[in-house]
Amino acid sequence: MKKSILSKKIATFLKRFSLYLYIILFISCRQEPFQKEMPIDNTAYDKAFEYVDSGKPDSAFYFFDAAKQVFLEKGDSLSVAKCLINMSITQQEQGDYYGAQETALQAVPFLNARKAEHLTFLSMNFNALGLASYYLKDYSRSILFYEQAIHYSGDPQNTLVYRNNLAVSLLDSKKYREAQKIYTNIINGIHKNPAEYARVLANLARIKWKQDPTYLAIHEFLISLKIREKEKDFWGQNASLGYITDYYENHKPDSALIFAKRWYHVAKKIASPNDQIFALKKLIKLSPNDSSKYYFEIYNTLNDSIQEARLAAKNQFTMIRYEVEKNKADNLSLQKDNAEKAYNISRQRMWTAGISIFSVAVIIAGIFWYKRRKERLQLEAQNRIKANQLNISRKIHDVVANGLYRVMTEIENREDIDRDGILDRLEMMYEKSRDISYETEETKPEQQDYHTQIAELLKSFVTENRKVIIAGNDAEQWGRIHADAKEQIHHVLQELMVNMRKHSQATNVVIRFDWDADALRIFYSDNGIGMSDSQVKGNGLTSTGNRIFNLNGKITFVTQAEKGLKIEISMPIL
Repeated sequence: MKKSILSKKIATFLKRFSLYLYIILFISCRQEPFQKEMPIDNTAYDKAFEYVDSGKPDSAFYFFDAAKQVFLEKGDSLSVAKCLINMSITQQEQGDYYGAQETALQAVPFLNARKAEHLTFLSMNFNALGLASYYLKDYSRSILFYEQAIHYSGDPQNTLVYRNNLAVSLLDSKKYREAQKIYTNIINGIHKNPAEYARVLANLARIKWKQDPTYLAIHEFLISLKIREKEKDFWGQNASLGYITDYYENHKPDSALIFAKRWYHVAKKIASPNDQIFALKKLIKLSPNDSSKYYFEIYNTLNDSIQEARLAAKNQFTMIRYEVEKNKADNLSLQKDNAEKAYNISRQRMWTAGISIFSVAVIIAGIFWYKRRKERLQLEAQNRIKANQLNISRKIHDVVANGLYRVMTEIENREDIDRDGILDRLEMMYEKSRDISYETEETKPEQQDYHTQIAELLKSFVTENRKVIIAGNDAEQWGRIHADAKEQIHHVLQELMVNMRKHSQATNVVIRFDWDADALRIFYSDNGIGMSDSQVKGNGLTSTGNRIFNLNGKITFVTQAEKGLKIEISMPIL
C-alpha cells in the first residue's frame, strides 16, 4: 500500500510525464521543440523512445544504454544524464531497486548545478534516488535525496510531488510532526483539485492517528474515499481502503475485513501486485480459518511471482548492459586487428630494405660487440638493483605510508577513537616494516574475516561530508579468493581510497564487487574533481596497475576533469 501511495502521484507523474515524456513536456512549456535541444544525431536515442511507447522496457533500456555511449563520445553530458535517468526509472519500475540506485548515481557527475538547463534533470535524478532508497526502506537516505530534489526544482508542480514524497518518507521514519507540517502547508493550496485534496486529507489524518491512536481519523478517511470514488481515482481508493483497514483492524476486525476485501478487489483492478500482497496479509489475519487458508495460498503464489519477476528484471538489465559492453569491446578489437594488419604490412616492407643495410652494418657491429655486451651486463645488474629498490619502496609505500595515512584519517574523522585498534594496526605496520627490512614475505594469519577487513578499510574513509557506499562485499564469495590475491586487493583498494582522500574532493564514493563464476570485477566511482592523465600515471596508481597485472587482471580508468573518476578492475578467480 505504501508503494501505491507513491505510484499514484510519482509513478503517474514520472511515467507519463517525467519517464521519457516529461522531458518533452518541460521543453514544450518553453515553446521550444525538444529536438532543437538535441543537435547530436543519435538513432539509438530515438529508438529507445519508440520502445517506451510500445511498452517494451527491456528494449528501451538497451537503446538508452547504447545512446549513452554515443553521447559520451560526443561529450554531451546532459544527454548522457538523461539516458541514465531514464534507465534508472525503467529499472525501478521493474523492481530492480539496487540497479536503479546505481544507475542514478552514475548520472550525478554528468549534471552541473551551475547550469540552469541541468537543474530540472538534477531534481528528477535526486527524486529517482529518493524513490529507490524508499523502496529499499532506507528512509533516512531517501529523505536527503528528496530534499535535494526540492532544492533544485524550479517547477511548482514538480516541487509538490517531491514534497509529497518527502512527507511519505518522514511518515515511515516516524517523524510525524515534520510530515504533518508539510501536508498542512500543501492542503491549503489544493482545494480546487479534488483528487489532490483527497490524497493530502487522507495522509494528514493518517499522521494525526499515528501520533494519537484515539484520534477519530475514520471521518477524514471516509471523506477522502468518497471523493476518490466520485473522481474514479482507483489508485487513491486503493490507498484509502488500506488506511481504513489499518484503522479498524484492532478494535473492529469485522469492519476491517470488509474493507480489506474491497482493498484487495481494487488492488487487482489497478494491477498492483504489491498492494495485493498487503491486502492479502490483512485478509489472512482477519478471515476465518477456511478463508484464511484460501487467501494464504493466493498470497504465496503471488509473492513467488513478484520475487521471480524482480529477479528476472535484475538479471535482464545486467545482461543488456553486458551485451552493450561486449559489442563495444568487439568493435574496438576489430579496429585493433585492422591496425595490426596495416602495421605488419609496413613492417614487412621495412624488413626487406633493412636486411640489406643490416648485412653491411653487421660487419661494423662485430667490432663493438664485446664492448656493448659488457655494457649491457653492467646495465642489467644495475636494473636488477633498481628493481629490488623499487620493490622495497613499493612495499614501504603500501604497508607503511598508506597504512599510516589510513590511521591518520581515522583519527582525524572519528570522535570515538578505538585506541587499542589503532595501536594494533601500528604494531602490525611495525612488524611488516621490520619484515621488509629483512626482505621476508611472512604471511600473517587473518585476525578477522576478510570481508570485515574490507568493510573497515573502506568505511575508515567515511567523514561527515563524504559517503562511501559498498555493494557485493560477500563473505562467502571472498572465500573463493586466494590469500595472496586478497592481500593484493586490500592494497589496491587502500591505494584508491588514499588517492581519493588526497586529491578527489569527492563527497560520494561507490565501490561494488561483482562476482562471476570465474571472475571478480571491482567497480569504483566518485563524484570528485577527476584526474588528469599525468595523475593517472602517478607512482601510486602505477603500483596499483602492476598489482592487478600480476593477478592476470586489468584496470581501466574513465576520468573527466571536474566530473569524477570511474575505475573498473577485473581479475580471474583461480
